Amino acid sequence: MTATDERPAVTLRGRPVTLLGEPLHAGDTAPPFTLIAPDMSPVTLDSLSGVRLLSSVPSLDTPVCNVQSRRFDEAAAKLDGLTVLTVSADLPFTQARWVADADASHMRTASDHRDLSFGQAYGVAIKELRVLARAVFVVDGDGVIRYAEYVPEIGNHPDYDTVLDAIRTLLG
Repeated sequence: MTATDERPAVTLRGRPVTLLGEPLHAGDTAPPFTLIAPDMSPVTLDSLSGVRLLSSVPSLDTPVCNVQSRRFDEAAAKLDGLTVLTVSADLPFTQARWVADADASHMRTASDHRDLSFGQAYGVAIKELRVLARAVFVVDGDGVIRYAEYVPEIGNHPDYDTVLDAIRTLLG
């Protein structure tokens, strides 16, 4: 990463943090990625089908991330054709524990802990903390981002209603 790939775009408890990578927007092609599933298998954008909701969170072990992930798991249970992937830099073992504890059976989790390649490709890697910022991306079946939200304050929730409306529009 070069200095031009760094930007102070979000805050954590009111203090700016540096994000690595360029921000993505609706209409951009979703960058490829390879993450690690809780069972240590690879997870790629192409391994996910249909409309894809990519939910980036700092850590599943925090209250807002827990609520966000459970909310999108519930959405996946109700919306046929939607694949939800929650991405964090948590270790795969931590993600597996969270999935079991939350009984989150309608979504997948994947870890970006190895190299933050997802975080850098999607512009959500926090340089100072080596975790991901809170963001949501809705990707259509052709791999085009149709909705992107970078939550300005990491401790806040995404706009769930707008995210789910974007998904429902794509699902018809």
